[in-house]
Amino acid sequence: MPSRWGAKLRSILFLKCPFCLRGDLFRSHPYDLAKVGEVHERCPSCGRKLTKEPGFYWGALFVSYGLSVGFSLLVYGLAWWLNPGLGILGFFVVVVSATALASPYLYALSKVIWANLFFHYER
Repeated sequence: MPSRWGAKLRSILFLKCPFCLRGDLFRSHPYDLAKVGEVHERCPSCGRKLTKEPGFYWGALFVSYGLSVGFSLLVYGLAWWLNPGLGILGFFVVVVSATALASPYLYALSKVIWANLFFHYER
């Protein structure tokens, strides 16, 4: 059985239920834009409720903001390392494009991180 931190990491990396690590947290893939960010009301595997209250996942917006800023800085650093003479407009286009493409996944990641702050793996 995984340790507490191992269980949280597994849940986050594979977007799984923080209680059982088997059921999917989301109704669909993060890039299915018709259902982006829709969380199951109950885990399809263990049946546990995946929200504490209405609006529970609004707190994930703060996590999403941090992830987006960090990702943008990482992309900027990589772009600068690969092509330091790109110019401000070039860096802007690269960073905004990469962040826009990654935003559905970052949004899903922020929700699963938020859930793991409040829900814990149970053996």
